[in-house]
Amino acid sequence: MSELNFLNGSLLRLASGACALSLLGACSLIPTYERPAAPVPTQYPGAIEAAPGQRQAADIPWQDFFKDARLQRLIALALDNNRDLRIAMLNIEQTRAQWQLRRADELPMVNAGIGGSRTSNASGGITSTYTAGLSVSPLTAFELDLFGRVRSLSQAAQAQWLASQEARRVVQISLVASVANTYLGLIADDDLLQVAQKAVATREESLRLTRLRFEHQTASQLDLSQAQSLLEGAKVALAQAKRQRTQDDNALALLVGQALPTDLPAGMPLTAQALLADVPAGLPSDLLIRRPDVRQAEQQLLAHNANIGAARAAFFPRLTLTGSAGIVGNDLERLFSAGTSAWTFAPQALLPIFDAGRNQANLDAAKVGRDIAVAQYEKTIQTAFREVADALAARATLTEQLRAQKAQLAAEETRMALVELRERQGLANALEVLDARRSLFAAQQAALQTQAQQLQSLVAVYKVLGGGWSEPVARKD
Repeated sequence: MSELNFLNGSLLRLASGACALSLLGACSLIPTYERPAAPVPTQYPGAIEAAPGQRQAADIPWQDFFKDARLQRLIALALDNNRDLRIAMLNIEQTRAQWQLRRADELPMVNAGIGGSRTSNASGGITSTYTAGLSVSPLTAFELDLFGRVRSLSQAAQAQWLASQEARRVVQISLVASVANTYLGLIADDDLLQVAQKAVATREESLRLTRLRFEHQTASQLDLSQAQSLLEGAKVALAQAKRQRTQDDNALALLVGQALPTDLPAGMPLTAQALLADVPAGLPSDLLIRRPDVRQAEQQLLAHNANIGAARAAFFPRLTLTGSAGIVGNDLERLFSAGTSAWTFAPQALLPIFDAGRNQANLDAAKVGRDIAVAQYEKTIQTAFREVADALAARATLTEQLRAQKAQLAAEETRMALVELRERQGLANALEVLDARRSLFAAQQAALQTQAQQLQSLVAVYKVLGGGWSEPVARKD
């Protein structure tokens, strides 16, 4: 029992002493971090100031932004099944494990072992030796992190882990916006398909009547050719609408990650989609804390900054130690009762004298890596600023465009009604009727497409401002 007490006590003193030296002696050579200035204007062009207490886009859960129950179900399915998001989540687990490995390097590794050997001597006898004990880092010496090299590497790994979390949020934001845009496009496809089908039916009837008039010599060959051309044009538009609808349906299934369920709730028509149109843009500086891609770039910058600390520490001495405590005896059965206590403590100091410039090259590479990360961070901010500015401009102009195209559609519908009335009265020729129908069909298509684009522009504003990754706050009853 005394040997076991010696073993435990020796090991505890050895391990605790190593930890104490490491924690007390460690310093950091990581450069002081200062967030680079945002290389963008302080205001968005034409942006409207947010009202007091108005929520930012990043604070609005997607469940609150999208009101369509069918769309909400599709987004939820995509978040559960999309492979890109699954890969991003696995990357988080991988970088977390790598960070844990770096953290483990800050503490000594303790192992228990038992072994034996048998050797022959000069007299022809056999000598048996058995050992049992505990050791600190028997395979790799434990480094006393006096200059923060190990801790710097741990901080770099932690920053990469945090960056992977932001990367997952980036994927989620893009996924939510892609599902919403594809879904809105699919609704527009259905509406365009109905318009095209109606146009084909109307023009088939028009061609039938024109052919009858031609047979009775009340219509010319030109009238017949124009009616035929108008019908074929409508069939072309119908084929295009069918193709686009199928492609968008396939795209939505890919985003969702499975075949679309048959029990989806009923959706809203395009005209009833109630998206939040008054999401405030805020200031460009808000992107630094609300856009996950910007925060990801900053975490990667912090990782490179920490690597500089590790590279600097390589110029200083490295103090490592190994040690063990145990018992030795010649009889395995009585090893723990008749053995002899033994211990070793082997510190080692390593001072780099000549390394052919390796440490300096490693430091230079780390500094250049930090400079590249700064440039990437600034580029990410600039890209984010442009995306927000473009989305705001699209939101404003498409709203005006939709208003004008609705007015144009109303005018074409009135014109069509008047032309049909004149036709029944014998005052309008076939060319006027065909031209009115062609213009009405084009106006219907344009209005539907612009309406879809206007809704998609609101989704774009929500996305580029960092919306789509926050979860709704649970209500307290």
